[in-house]
Amino acid sequence: MVIEIPRRLDSEPVRLTQDERPRATRTLEIAMIGTRGVPASYGGFETAVEEIGRRLVERGHGVTVYTRGSESRAREYLGMKVVHLPALRVKQLETLSHTGLSAVHAVFGRRPDAAFVFNAANSPFLPALRARGIPTALHMDGLEWKRSKWGRRGKAYYRWAEEFGVRTADALIADAPGIRDYYDREFGVPTELIRYGAPILEDAPADGIRSLGLTPGGYHLVVARFEPENHVLEIVEGYRRSSATRPLVVVGSAPYAAEYTQQIRAAAGSDPRIHFLGGVFDQDLLDALYFHALTYVHGHSVGGTNPSLLRAMGAGTAVLAYDVGFNHETLAEQGLFFADAAEAGRHFATLEGDPAGATVMGRIVRERAREAFRWDDIATDYEDLAVRLARGESMHLLGRRARRRPDSTR
Repeated sequence: MVIEIPRRLDSEPVRLTQDERPRATRTLEIAMIGTRGVPASYGGFETAVEEIGRRLVERGHGVTVYTRGSESRAREYLGMKVVHLPALRVKQLETLSHTGLSAVHAVFGRRPDAAFVFNAANSPFLPALRARGIPTALHMDGLEWKRSKWGRRGKAYYRWAEEFGVRTADALIADAPGIRDYYDREFGVPTELIRYGAPILEDAPADGIRSLGLTPGGYHLVVARFEPENHVLEIVEGYRRSSATRPLVVVGSAPYAAEYTQQIRAAAGSDPRIHFLGGVFDQDLLDALYFHALTYVHGHSVGGTNPSLLRAMGAGTAVLAYDVGFNHETLAEQGLFFADAAEAGRHFATLEGDPAGATVMGRIVRERAREAFRWDDIATDYEDLAVRLARGESMHLLGRRARRRPDSTR
């Protein structure tokens, strides 16, 4: 296999074969900062840290994960060293306060060979890490400033933090081609394209879904936070107007969007076909819900490679996705797409009318997940980047001069 890895992070990529990829000639100490940490029980970043971190440990590296809010106080998990630090329980400050303490700990403790900082919002702490001589890669995530949960100041902060991260990081990580293209278009800087992995499910017990009154292959599934950019409202509206007979099961909640939740509930009305389960934190039950659904309906529109979509693909479930570039690329066009409630409604009827076709679609997307979103490959990409950072490679000389282009769309 031939892949692209830059010889320097601020230079044109040089094509290397798999055997030529840089490998660690010594054990590296790697820090992972800016997430809720491990054990993973919340979102995509946490799952990535757990899956990547444990594989790096298996390859002989030392991994330190900074963690907040975990019920477990263990200092080690799957071979990773776990540092528990507090955080302010305030929406706007929880991540920043914890990352600030984590950066202080890393600066005054034993110096790691490389650090991975997750979330562009945490970019203000990069200069302190780099001043300590810790080469740092910043995982940029999606276009967070487009999310409705942030007010005017929050959106402005995220846009500023993106630019500050570009100017201060040694490397930038994007999890989707669309995010990579965004940073190239906005700032003219390179990013490392490193995806998320997909858990592959070949089977799942049906007892849990049967206890909810559901049958295998007999329902449509939505898993999302109730936020406008996730289009749960359009999905519910489209389904209610449709001729679908199989239930729509909605998993999720809205800690910061009471008004939007009310709109969704009003759109559902008293339709007995629509089932709201709230948050489901039993991973076995959630896996079963994905695996036994006829279709998974994915309304996310502002993220990169979305972990919920990957989980549905890995479960072999046909996907009906919001019509945006991120979703088209992740699915490699192997799904149905909707731009509004009416189109979603038509697709519900189409899929119910051809359950065999939905099954085939599910098998195709599972193979896509199996081939393109492997955690082993992703861990290798992180290891390679850590090696290059530890060797002194950096895009900083290029990035420090970058500014957002003036014709940028706000």
